Amino acid sequence: MVALTVSCGWAAAIHAAEVSADQAEGRWTSEAGTSLTFHEDHTFAAEHFDELPAASDCKNPSALSSGRWAFYAPAEADQINTVDETAARGTVLPLIFSAGECEVDAYLFGDEDDPVMCPTGDPDVGCPSDGYLRQNQTAASGS
Repeated sequence: MVALTVSCGWAAAIHAAEVSADQAEGRWTSEAGTSLTFHEDHTFAAEHFDELPAASDCKNPSALSSGRWAFYAPAEADQINTVDETAARGTVLPLIFSAGECEVDAYLFGDEDDPVMCPTGDPDVGCPSDGYLRQNQTAASGS
C-alpha cells in the first residue's frame, strides 16, 4: 500500500521525482483501477480516468481516453515552463486529452527509481490514497 501525503505549498518541489521519458513510458495503474499507458511517440491511452477527481474539471470526463503527453521544460527567454515533447526528463507530465477539451498535470513523487504519479489540479492536495498510479513493472520491462 502506498501512503503518500502532500501538503504545505512546497510539496511538489520537495517530493518531486524526476524521471526520463524512457522511465515514463509504459503502463501506470492505481489501486482504484485507473490506468495510463504512455508511448514513445508521446501519445497515451487512459482507462477509468473519469473516476479521478482531476477529471471533474473537464467538460466531458467520460471521453477522456487518449491524448498526448510531454514534460514541462523552461522556456529560453523566461522562467515560465512550457510543454516540450523534446524534453528528456521531468517531474510533471501535462496530459492533453484528444477529447473533452481537457489538460491535466500528472505529478511524479517519491523515489526516482520507484516513483508514483498523481494526476491532479493541485499537487498540494495530492490524490486519494487509491488514486496514485505506479508503473506496472512487467509492462515497463517489456517495453
